[in-house]
Amino acid sequence: MFCAKLCLFKTRCIGYNTRTCGYGKGEKIVLTVKRARIYDVLALLVVIVVISLDQWSKALVVANLSPPETRSPIPLIGDYLTIYYIQNSGAAFSLLANNTVLAVLIGVAIFIIIYFYVRMFNTGPLAFKLIFGLIIGGAAGNLIDRAVRGGYVVDFIFFRIPQIGYHFAIFNLADASISVGVFLLFLFILFGGLHKTGGTTNKHRSKGDTISKGMTQADSSEPIQQTGQDVQS
Repeated sequence: MFCAKLCLFKTRCIGYNTRTCGYGKGEKIVLTVKRARIYDVLALLVVIVVISLDQWSKALVVANLSPPETRSPIPLIGDYLTIYYIQNSGAAFSLLANNTVLAVLIGVAIFIIIYFYVRMFNTGPLAFKLIFGLIIGGAAGNLIDRAVRGGYVVDFIFFRIPQIGYHFAIFNLADASISVGVFLLFLFILFGGLHKTGGTTNKHRSKGDTISKGMTQADSSEPIQQTGQDVQS
């Protein structure tokens, strides 16, 4: 058990005695830890990319379409997808539009819940961490808006179907990132991704405990070899 703990916090286990280190099993533990760290870095990159694209697109819209709600929609895909700049003081997709404080509190609460949820499943697979990277990046992008723009968020993506008079709430890239992340997380949970991950983690832990117990018993059962001098004395 002591060697297993050492292996978890060392970059390599090759320098240790293979007999006391579980016949090289510690090296597999190190690879697992390294893989988890790489996954964390990739998830952080997703967060940075989402925030960067979100803030860049908002700055571009503000610089070219100010003041809000005064310009005609700029078509991207005909009349179906357009750019129309508004200032949203509510939550995502213009929810709680007249209660900025409540929207901020909800955003902070969601951010904290997501953070601790990720901490609970710190050994999760890459897909799980990338999904939360999308959600955290989107939530952080909107919180940055509220902090630097006086409590409102820049929304500009406008989807509608003119033929039937349908139009969706105006949103931004941060909202889209959160929505995609939540949808993928729902699919991930639906198909048992977290359950499988937990089972795999418990399985690895059980193997590690079995190896440690086996080596402890082996060490205690080894015969004591006496030298000729000890016998004569």
